[in-house]
Amino acid sequence: MKFAIIGGSGLSSLAGLHDCRRQVVRTPFGDPSGPLTHGRLDGVDLIFLARHGYGHTIAPHEINYRANLWALHDAGVDGVVAVATVGGIRREYGPGALVLPDQIIDYTWGRRATFFEGPDQPVTHVDFTLPYDEAVRQRLARAAAAIGEPLALEGTYGCTQGPRLESAAEIRRMARDGCDLVGMTGMPEAVLARELGVPYAALGVVANHAAGMGDSAQAISMEAISRTLEEAMARVHRILAEFVRQAAQQR
Repeated sequence: MKFAIIGGSGLSSLAGLHDCRRQVVRTPFGDPSGPLTHGRLDGVDLIFLARHGYGHTIAPHEINYRANLWALHDAGVDGVVAVATVGGIRREYGPGALVLPDQIIDYTWGRRATFFEGPDQPVTHVDFTLPYDEAVRQRLARAAAAIGEPLALEGTYGCTQGPRLESAAEIRRMARDGCDLVGMTGMPEAVLARELGVPYAALGVVANHAAGMGDSAQAISMEAISRTLEEAMARVHRILAEFVRQAAQQR
């Protein structure tokens, strides 16, 4: 199988990837965030794409999600693991926690959120009851368990517009809605993958307590976020490496 890894804030490259080449892609929906990086890890073909661009220059609301997913689909990937930096709303999801969300609530607006639009497209509805592919989620769970890395197996991801962080009142509302995590890039990425039939799962990296909670009661420290991500992304690399190793064994 050929998997794609979409890297979010703190993950602009994939450790251990070799025989790399970059492919500039054009799509019917414009340019993706950057070239696709093709490479091999443990003998497995992978594609890596930095969601915010390789220089982290594209804000969440300005990402061309349709071009990104179309490019990966066109490259023939069998699944996508999307690494996403998030804030923790649920009490036990503090800085450094790794979470596999199983549900999502979309608070974004104005984003191009479907491939099915325009005068020549029929009205098309896709099922989104379970927004993340369970097989890919289980592969990630097995990889984390194999290396003894704690990984929470459930959580509702609330996707906000960005690029600003949320107010404490907004986080309280999201908590009442049932959100456990808050991020800015989970939608429309997940539903676009579903429209294309690409199995997709997210790996949430909690960078901070959400606004108004824990040590973010008065303000969120960007310096603390950077320190947390540096440590947490090293653990993400280990999970992804094991994920790929197991995929190689199953071929």
